[in-house]
Amino acid sequence: MARLLVVEDEARLRAYLKRTLEADGHVIDAAESGPDAVDRLRGGEFDLVVLDLMLPGFDGFEVMRRAFDRKPDQRVLVLSAVMDVATRVRCLQLGAVDFLGKPFATAELVERVRTRLRTPSTGMSQRWLHVGEVTLDLERQALSLGGREVPLSHREFMLLGHLMRRAGEVCSRRELLASVWGYTDDLGSNVVDATVRRIRGKVPRPVIETVRNVGYAFSAG
Repeated sequence: MARLLVVEDEARLRAYLKRTLEADGHVIDAAESGPDAVDRLRGGEFDLVVLDLMLPGFDGFEVMRRAFDRKPDQRVLVLSAVMDVATRVRCLQLGAVDFLGKPFATAELVERVRTRLRTPSTGMSQRWLHVGEVTLDLERQALSLGGREVPLSHREFMLLGHLMRRAGEVCSRRELLASVWGYTDDLGSNVVDATVRRIRGKVPRPVIETVRNVGYAFSAG
């Protein structure tokens, strides 16, 4: 049983998130503003924070900064209607372990919460994401493998970061389109495949595995 903090200013959605996550077996505390969230974080330990960005008092970015100052390995899943690339990059740079856009599918939220709770807290600097021999620099937006630094575009960085956070799991093209590009429909787009090809062209050995008719998985050991 995990203890979660849900931070959401819209009362109806906050109540829905609380009911949904309690039904999945978690103990839920809830906050409706930035200052309220920080007070609750000071007063207790939480396995995961589900955090909206647009909050009264001060925003979710400030909540994250204060949360990580207190507990550097605090897990934060951002749940926000603000879906532009710059916002998602900023959340990852601050140390969020995941980002899910609104509107969201309840089943996906529940599964992402389960996945993040299974992921061990490393206690390492929030600047770096390490999986096997691969390191992603969240500030420089660069991949490091075998001592070689590989610069990445925004989309390459977002896609690779998503796959690394889901290492060992298969991510569908639809999921990647929603997370990296903010698309809610596939529309026959091949941008995921094209971005994967560009990453593969930059990396000296395979780190992304194709799962036929499904999507991609991070495979570096």
